[in-house]
Amino acid sequence: MKPSSSDREAPVSGVPLTAPRGGARPCSGAAARGGRALAPFAWPIRAVASSAIAFLCASAGSLPALAQSVAGPVTYQLDPNHTFVTFEVLHFGTSTLRGRIGPVNGEVTIDRTAKMGDLRLRIPVTTVSTGTRMLDARLREPDLLATTEYPEAYFVATKFQFDVAGGVKEVRGEFTLRGVGEPLSLVARSFACRQDAMLKRQVCGGDFDGALKRSRFGATMGLPFVGDDVHLVVQVEAIAP
Repeated sequence: MKPSSSDREAPVSGVPLTAPRGGARPCSGAAARGGRALAPFAWPIRAVASSAIAFLCASAGSLPALAQSVAGPVTYQLDPNHTFVTFEVLHFGTSTLRGRIGPVNGEVTIDRTAKMGDLRLRIPVTTVSTGTRMLDARLREPDLLATTEYPEAYFVATKFQFDVAGGVKEVRGEFTLRGVGEPLSLVARSFACRQDAMLKRQVCGGDFDGALKRSRFGATMGLPFVGDDVHLVVQVEAIAP
């Protein structure tokens, strides 16, 4: 869940842009105009190259902003196009059954100065998808996800851990499924921020791992043949105001 004007430094910051053999540096005026190395009759290629270089240079020019810290809390809205929950559970001791739920809606507030955060997710369990319609329908039944009575799951977290660069390292809170709340910790597998060239705003996000026992929520059908331990991967991107 990736927060504000500078969560952590962009991985490419500090890497020098070396000049091409033609002499002009990639972000110099000559390079932006397409350079002289292209023959006059190659104007379509020059135009495409110029646009690509201009886009890359604009992005590179904004990277240092990611390293600047922002004082006070910043609230990001989750991007439902890039926020989903994937689950994995062992099937009869052989293969791993996988499915996806989403898109997920919510928001996250980050205060890097105070080392605090607040995350609220609404997870539409009715959207569960394994790639097999019959299995999806079975998962929605009352002895598993019980989606008719409980169409949404929730995750609310107020305990955040940050790394030295200000990136989110772990979030801890309460996960509610089938009306039952249990503690859940999500540990960052990856986390980064970028200045999005299209949105003109900062986007932060990553992948977070978690684990739970489905029996604690009353989803006991199939035990012990279908595993009790469920591995979660939360894919999230959030957009700054």
